[in-house]
Amino acid sequence: MSIRILLVDDHPVVRAGLRALLSGFEGMTVAAEAADGAAALKELDRLQLLGEPADVVLMDLQMGTGMDGVAATTRIRSREAAGEPAPPVLILTTYDTDADILAAVEAGASGYLLKDAPPDQLRAAVLAAAAGRTALAPEVAARLLDRIRHPQPALSPREVQLVELLATGLGNRAIARQLFISEATVKTHLVHIYAKLGVDNRTAAIAEATKRRIIRAQ
Repeated sequence: MSIRILLVDDHPVVRAGLRALLSGFEGMTVAAEAADGAAALKELDRLQLLGEPADVVLMDLQMGTGMDGVAATTRIRSREAAGEPAPPVLILTTYDTDADILAAVEAGASGYLLKDAPPDQLRAAVLAAAAGRTALAPEVAARLLDRIRHPQPALSPREVQLVELLATGLGNRAIARQLFISEATVKTHLVHIYAKLGVDNRTAAIAEATKRRIIRAQ
């Protein structure tokens, strides 16, 4: 029985290339395509109504102004909690920062691959996801292993989120509004962030977080 894949990416050329690649693998079929997360959710519903549900969703992270991959993954996985059909989601992206990996894992992604992955690695990851196993790019797995071997004070998900907002140039008040917390709480988070990164100001925190690939380079 063929593994049916829903392909989600905002670039038509990328989708065409992936469709050709995946269709060339024995036992795999691209059942549908979508350009963003919202369209992906509609396609999942359409396929389910046809009685031809997707077995795996291959999801990009950043998709222009449309619903991103993390939000879509969260919505898809929440269906399982509600007792509805919910295929595993395999992230395929160019981003390998801690913030992106953490967000995808927290959203419920079954795997995380980079777009420069060789074809056999992509095939193995799709097979793993379809079988209910986890699939990580070697680079991602190596980074996680390195963090275990050389532990450093890790930023919490909230602290990572705050550093990302710092990098956009927002001040304390704007960050507080964005995160629905008080300015005092923002300042407390900053104290902890500076200590963990070994810095003493915003600019240095952004630079160090970027250097460690905790956040994307701006």
